[in-house]
Amino acid sequence: MRMNYLVAYSLVIVGAAFWGLTGLFVENLYAFGFTPWQVVTVRLTISSLILVTLITTFAKHYLKIKLKDLPFFIGIGVISIALFNWCYFEVMERSSVSVAVIFVYTSPIFAALIASVWFKEKLTLQKAIAIFITMIGCGLVIEFLPIGGLSLSVGTIILGFLAGLFCASYSIFGKFVSRRYHPLTITVYAMVCGTLFMFPTSSIWSQGEAFVHGEVWLNIFAISIISTIAAYILYTIGLTYIESSKATILASIELIVAVLVGVFVLNEILTGWQLVGIALVILSLCLTVFSFKNIIALLFKSRLER
Repeated sequence: MRMNYLVAYSLVIVGAAFWGLTGLFVENLYAFGFTPWQVVTVRLTISSLILVTLITTFAKHYLKIKLKDLPFFIGIGVISIALFNWCYFEVMERSSVSVAVIFVYTSPIFAALIASVWFKEKLTLQKAIAIFITMIGCGLVIEFLPIGGLSLSVGTIILGFLAGLFCASYSIFGKFVSRRYHPLTITVYAMVCGTLFMFPTSSIWSQGEAFVHGEVWLNIFAISIISTIAAYILYTIGLTYIESSKATILASIELIVAVLVGVFVLNEILTGWQLVGIALVILSLCLTVFSFKNIIALLFKSRLER
């Protein structure tokens, strides 16, 4: 049993790390002239084709859904996946991978706010503190704090927070279908809906010359297979063996990997204050999923073990 937990933890960490590599493949596609909208289109299209092929071949029963649930799949595919990815990639193009991923990690805060309004869940003092810490952390990352300047345009900041909001919207749409369908069913239909929304307006066919290069296909398959399908499958398998709160904390490795890729591979430069901001966002994530009581108990336990 202990080995199962270790394996589960490892699967969640590896899956999240694969998500953290997304920025590397996106930046490589930008170098060939792809727009953020087109990158999202190829990511969803190739992922959808692979998933539909695999499920049709090996598990057709996962394709069965009720027509009345289609609006929820459309909501997940269009808002929670397609528009989220577009906002995320737009911020990445306008600023950096490190800054873009910080905005994504505001999603737990948006989820808490949405739950308090939509599902009447209580907004506790701890969640309020987490929101405040996230705001301070984001302020440091975009360099509004401590000197009151801005390293990003207002439009980029709005897109960043929309990325966090759209990512959080998954909890709304997913809440209605997660109990009735397998995660693979939700994922494949969501991606197909996202593809149908993005493809007609992407002008992806105008990039004919780019598709001649093998490096382009390498990055397309990498972002589709590694950072989408493999990441999702590994994370989902691990999630079946451990608590979702622990998985959420372990998944923050995505942020760390994305920052490391940005700094050491893409040569992005982060100031000391921006690093403090990233640390504060991770802290707020911990506060969002763990209660004060559990944190104190954990600290007390670790002290006793010493």
